[in-house]
Amino acid sequence: MLRRLSTWLCSLCLASVSVMGGNVIGQPPGFNYDEAKVPKFTLPDPLVMQDGTPVTTAEQWRSQRRPELVTLFEEQVYGRVPQGPKVYKIEVKTGKAPWQPAALRREVTIHFSQAEQGPSMTMLMYLPVSDEPVPMFLGLNFGGNHTIHSDPEITLNPGWQREANDPAKGIVDHRATDAARGRAASRWPVEQILARGYGVATIYCGDIDPDFDDGFQNGVHPLAYRDGQTKPADDEWGTIAAWAWGLSRALDYLQSDDKIDGKRVAVLGHSRLGKTSLWAGALDERFALVISNDSGCGGAALSRRAFGETVARINTAFPHWFCTNFKKYNGKEQDCPVDQHELVALVAPRPVYIASATEDLWADPRGEFLSGALADPVYRLLGTTGMGGTAPPSDPPAPDTPLQAGPIGYHLRTGKHDITIYDWERYMDFADRYVLSPKK
Repeated sequence: MLRRLSTWLCSLCLASVSVMGGNVIGQPPGFNYDEAKVPKFTLPDPLVMQDGTPVTTAEQWRSQRRPELVTLFEEQVYGRVPQGPKVYKIEVKTGKAPWQPAALRREVTIHFSQAEQGPSMTMLMYLPVSDEPVPMFLGLNFGGNHTIHSDPEITLNPGWQREANDPAKGIVDHRATDAARGRAASRWPVEQILARGYGVATIYCGDIDPDFDDGFQNGVHPLAYRDGQTKPADDEWGTIAAWAWGLSRALDYLQSDDKIDGKRVAVLGHSRLGKTSLWAGALDERFALVISNDSGCGGAALSRRAFGETVARINTAFPHWFCTNFKKYNGKEQDCPVDQHELVALVAPRPVYIASATEDLWADPRGEFLSGALADPVYRLLGTTGMGGTAPPSDPPAPDTPLQAGPIGYHLRTGKHDITIYDWERYMDFADRYVLSPKK
């Protein structure tokens, strides 16, 4: 059985069918975008322990292999969360949605320090009209809660912004102005989400840890430093792990709110925040559904393919995202004891949805699809249908043809690196089909 599985995994990974065709659009030069130039590689088998023992039962997965993989990802990729950070105070401000006064808007500020100006995060929530607790979509945003909707009552985030100075976009000296309100609304179709019976909650990722490399002197990291410590240890959390930790603290609150069904919360993210949603969903099994949108290297894409963005490039451009140990695999992806199909497998048997875009070769759409397909054996071992059918497909579906036949969903959207209403509609369709469907 193990030999047959290994042969199937190999043939699936090395299939040479192109999923995009055409020219590379808007991708950095100097990287590989040619399937013929993908290096030969051997993937770790998610159903084989580090000592070579085959994993043949669901109990063996849960009690042995899953904990082993979590530890490997913690130690070698994202970093483990040290003891220390905790929630000290929660403040809730409730209002009405401007387009539908019966719908609720809430701003929930969660303080991680006793100091008034210490680290905290503010979660913006919109809840539809409902007599029963509602299912939720939860995700981080890039520019502040005020960017996801033009609602003038959303608190303008006072924190640091990655963009230095672009008054037209509402950024002056790394700070937001009122001109930034609603600038990311296309990525957060709030009215459509509520119309489907779902609530939506979001947090500015910079509240948890600002997205720049300053040696981890800001955000939540210093809250965990021991006496004399000035930065995380080599196997301790980077920024992505801190963001994921913040999503779990948000879920703590959502599970305490009587207007929300805390057992039906989906975590989602786009790009670097898609990497975060996968890691949050892998660690925290309370999330009912995990969604990765264009997450690429360090997210859903197989690192060993070295297609588009590579481990070396991501660790050089964003040295704060992962733990220090991950830098050992710059240009040496084959030496890493894990790859991203095993991250997807850690979500099993809960539903997971991976999405790519035809023009986003930087994120390696084929590598993203393969991680879902290669997680399929774990899903089947745990009693689900994986990607559906008797076995997962060896090639991605055609563009704009969603694959939702099993609890591993996938689509390849026509277009660029973005999250669109098309993506959201597919996520809500998938949620309806599996675990988040609003009660009738």
